[in-house]
Amino acid sequence: MRAIIPFKPFLLGLLVLASCASPPKPPTVDESLKRPVNSQMAVELQVCKNDLQNTRLLATESGRLAETTTATLANFAARQQMMTTMKAAAGPLTQANSFFTVRFDVGSTRVVIPADSAAALIEVAKAAPLVLLRGRTDGTNDAPVESRIARDRAAAVRDYLVAAGVDPSRIRATYQPVGDHVADNDSAGGRGLNRRVEIELYRALPVALTAAIGTRP
Repeated sequence: MRAIIPFKPFLLGLLVLASCASPPKPPTVDESLKRPVNSQMAVELQVCKNDLQNTRLLATESGRLAETTTATLANFAARQQMMTTMKAAAGPLTQANSFFTVRFDVGSTRVVIPADSAAALIEVAKAAPLVLLRGRTDGTNDAPVESRIARDRAAAVRDYLVAAGVDPSRIRATYQPVGDHVADNDSAGGRGLNRRVEIELYRALPVALTAAIGTRP
């Protein structure tokens, strides 16, 4: 006897095999939405994005720079304030005395001072509480003539200052006939530097002189 094969299941299996053998259909793409990669719009958009990013970076850097500058200025102002406070606590600084030198010709007591130096000398001398004059010569022997020249040179400078308006009570004059040379006395140039009157202008009275003035009746 022949085997009886059911028809319907056999036919269904054939249909399933046929459907598996056929390839799937590819997905469809809407061509209307496609744009070239390097289109003008895409390039401009990328440029705008880059500019925006650079602007943000510059803004951030500017903010940091502003903060740094503010901190630096604050630190500088604090240092200035500290220095001002320290100066105020220390009080006014005592300025050094001023020195002028008047040169003389051989055997001369004639005072010759350049105009610009004379103006500065007189201005400081009028404000100085003490003006000390030291007459000097280029002599090598302690002779009366050397003493007279040294004394007369100091007196000539004193008269010059008094005539210019300096208070004579503030002037003290000394002299030394020989020695105390500032240059080589064996050369003509050195002797010219040694013939002089030194003028020392005090910014404040010496302590000993201040005490002596205070004890006067």
